Amino acid sequence: MAILVTGGAGYIGIHTCVELLNENYEVIIVDNFSNSKKESLERIRKITNKDFRFYKIDLLDQVNLEKVFIENDIEAVIHFAGFKAVGESVQIPLTYYHNNITGTLLLCELMNKYKVQNMVFSSSATVYGMSETVPISEDFPLGATNPYGKTKLMTEEILRDLVLSNPDWSIAILRYFNPIGAHKSGMIGEDPNGIPNNLMPYIAQVAIGKLNELAVFGNDYDTLDGTGVRDYIHVVDLALGHLKALQYTLNHNGIDAYNLGTGVGNSVIQVIEAFEIANDVKIPYNIRSRRPGDVAICYADTIKSNQKLDWTAKRDIIEMCKDTWRWQQNNPNGYED
Repeated sequence: MAILVTGGAGYIGIHTCVELLNENYEVIIVDNFSNSKKESLERIRKITNKDFRFYKIDLLDQVNLEKVFIENDIEAVIHFAGFKAVGESVQIPLTYYHNNITGTLLLCELMNKYKVQNMVFSSSATVYGMSETVPISEDFPLGATNPYGKTKLMTEEILRDLVLSNPDWSIAILRYFNPIGAHKSGMIGEDPNGIPNNLMPYIAQVAIGKLNELAVFGNDYDTLDGTGVRDYIHVVDLALGHLKALQYTLNHNGIDAYNLGTGVGNSVIQVIEAFEIANDVKIPYNIRSRRPGDVAICYADTIKSNQKLDWTAKRDIIEMCKDTWRWQQNNPNGYED
């Protein structure tokens, strides 16, 4: 039986598909390339020397999505597909609500129809909103502050209602902190459209010379060096967390949420310094004013995922920086190379 991966051509999706194929799962990928590249799929094949089925389909296209369920014997779904830019979600909220929530509803209707009742859902630490204490555990109050985060929070509630209506369902909600890094082969990694929104690809593009300097937003927070502290997790550790969650859902019913992070916070300056040390490059940066909505410190309590999923993040910040730089050097223009 196969594992259906929606959004499987995206940054986290491709790394998860590599790990699924390495464990001899049959994989089916659905993606519309709205925030991904076709070349990434070829890289998966080269890394694993294995093949998979691919459908270029938008989740809002229920007619064609149903063909995937008709043509395949699907055991579980790992659901990544969705728009993910916080800033953009503020500008076009209706687009985000329609795509992320309606797409998930249509997917779940088909899963229900074809008795596919196991899901791993890609959520986000943004559902915790402006938490002022750390580490953040799964029982913290929830309250997203932007449309993107609200789509994740609303979807979590929809999935809880679904399981309440039918206890045969098994769903693992994974709340990511800050995924960075790349596969050790240097063949797949993060390839953002335009100027990166996230710290590590921005650093990598400064290092390769595509951007002149890094903008650091705020150096007056109550942290060790005044810059914001976040929980950065290697994307391969994150991918392996999905495998553990998948295995758990295949053997347990019900629904639960799990943090995927390292449980360790690194400041922006610490990440810059780690990148410079790991790769022997200099990263010029300038300090700018704080961005609205940014908190000083955010990192995960990972006890629950450690214990229930038997999962622990193992790669440190130096390895994350080395793998990012290897990907960027091998692919200075991303998959367009």
